[in-house]
Amino acid sequence: MGATPSSTSSRAVSSTSMSSTTKYPIVGPNDIMSKKRHGSSDGPVQEELRWHVSRKKADNICNFNRHFAEPSGSAFKNQKYLDEFKNAKANGNTMKFYDSVTGVLLFEAPKSRSHDAFERESSRHGWPSFRDDEVDWENGHNLPDRNGNRYCINLVSVAGHLVEPKA
Repeated sequence: MGATPSSTSSRAVSSTSMSSTTKYPIVGPNDIMSKKRHGSSDGPVQEELRWHVSRKKADNICNFNRHFAEPSGSAFKNQKYLDEFKNAKANGNTMKFYDSVTGVLLFEAPKSRSHDAFERESSRHGWPSFRDDEVDWENGHNLPDRNGNRYCINLVSVAGHLVEPKA
């Protein structure tokens, strides 16, 4: 599911680009997931993905799948991801998560919470889990709880590298 106006299943826009009265998530129409050139996207996932995630698995989950996910906890068994998170935490930095197909920024976390809180919630639910203020574009599942919207996503879907928009 590349994060573009024509291929994202649901979308939440960060508070920096929308008014504070916007209700999240902003849900796209079902035809976003219609058949395209490469499954539900215009193309495959990027050749090189972050954290050494499987390109084959990423392409299958991102482009040829509506109902399944990578196994719960996969992100927390990926040492490259864990090392990057540990480094970001040690330096007080956020991590940016890019769409594996388009390279569009999807999430930046943690924001408005600690690294420990982000890690705890994500680990408890089995997938990286983001809140409204950590979302730029969202292409996963929204599973709200008592704290509001919680967007969870497969690590293979957010393992892309930044691709600058064409002018």
